[in-house]
Amino acid sequence: MKIFNTMTKKKEEFVPLEEGKVKMYVCGPTVYNFIHIGNARPMIVFDTVRRYFEYKGYDVNYVSNFTDVDDKIIKKAIEEGVTADEISKRYIAECKKDMDGMNIKPATKNPLATEEICGMVDMIQTLIDKGYAYEKNGTVYYSTRKFKDYGKLSHKNLDDLRSGERSLLVSGEDEKEDPLDFVLWKPKKEGEPAWESPWSEGRPGWHIECSEMSKKYLGEQIDIHAGGEDLVFPHHENEIAQSEAANGKEFAKYWMHNAFLNIDNRKMSKSLGNFRTVREISEQYDLQVLRFFMLSAHYRSPLNFSADLMEASKNGLERIVNAADNLKFLMGNAKAEAITEAETENFAKTAEFVDGFEKAMDDDFNTADAVAAIFDLVKFTNTTVNEESSKEYLQKLFDLLVKLTGVLGLIVDKKEDILDEEIEKLIEERQAARKAKDFARADAIRDELLEKGIILKDTREGVQWKRA
Repeated sequence: MKIFNTMTKKKEEFVPLEEGKVKMYVCGPTVYNFIHIGNARPMIVFDTVRRYFEYKGYDVNYVSNFTDVDDKIIKKAIEEGVTADEISKRYIAECKKDMDGMNIKPATKNPLATEEICGMVDMIQTLIDKGYAYEKNGTVYYSTRKFKDYGKLSHKNLDDLRSGERSLLVSGEDEKEDPLDFVLWKPKKEGEPAWESPWSEGRPGWHIECSEMSKKYLGEQIDIHAGGEDLVFPHHENEIAQSEAANGKEFAKYWMHNAFLNIDNRKMSKSLGNFRTVREISEQYDLQVLRFFMLSAHYRSPLNFSADLMEASKNGLERIVNAADNLKFLMGNAKAEAITEAETENFAKTAEFVDGFEKAMDDDFNTADAVAAIFDLVKFTNTTVNEESSKEYLQKLFDLLVKLTGVLGLIVDKKEDILDEEIEKLIEERQAARKAKDFARADAIRDELLEKGIILKDTREGVQWKRA
């Protein structure tokens, strides 16, 4: 299995720190509003990475934080006249609803910044003791020039940052010894939540939280650290400086970053009026469609969100789900139980689709090619099954389709919908009308059911239906 490592800018063979185990940290959202589809991409991508590791037999410890103390949260709280804690708790709950809709597996641990302040204070003190940080009037800064490898992830040179790229300078206060130094701890301002520390009553800087939480829940060294490419600098660069200075060892072996997501070929922003939340998308589409859309491109490729592409994703996912539904329908009416010799030979051919799927995923989690392998399986399935197929053969194909789509977090084994009594009676009445050759009435019932969102399909084995 090869992973593109942002640190080395090349694909590297994955070798875990501990055999059979993967320690993975993914930067989570700042919870001050509903999550947007830019947040959704890393959630879906790295959930899929986790699922594939589990498919390969690894025990994955997957940690993803919620930043629940931040300037944006405080601003929102002041606007609404409530506490920052109330805002963060509200939007953590809403975020989890959206994550459930996208079929994101619950993390092993979702630490909250506000619950890990003591550990952050301890790490900051360690950095001061080791000479990597200093305090000025209650604010603690990290001295970037003391960390000789600063810039190794983003491949930025400190002197270039200082002289030529002012926009990339890490923001902070005027008392810094160097403009590139960044804040580890800042004193409270009026109306802000605050915690006690040796330097002042205040709160931590943003970067320190991930260094501390990763260490607490995964250890001083981890296999994979992941997030959106916007986090490479300064957030992940600063995490490396903090963690490696404090712990004295390499922080993460592999750094993974997903590319940006645009809306109709433009950067998503509120000022352009193209800011889309996951909740808004859920009002138009099943969030499984959003997941399928996100996985239709390689995670390191820029992705463009548009109505046309979402419709294409909806149709593509429907094709897979329909194949699964057809297999279930045929299983329910199968005449033979045991698989035949010819079917056994046929099923052996599916190994090439599994191989294609795994080769794609082993090559830096190429979900686009993995989806293509699933479509090949769907095509094969649709052309080799019929009403004469054995139940065992149908079941084996169904199980394989569910297994591979499950690795991508796609749900094709839909729970059976229960028709209410009125609709059941209408279907029975239509069947009776057809038998009596009253086709006008049969067509009228079909139209009535369609208005209720029920689509009928007449087959030799009976009536199939699905919700529109």
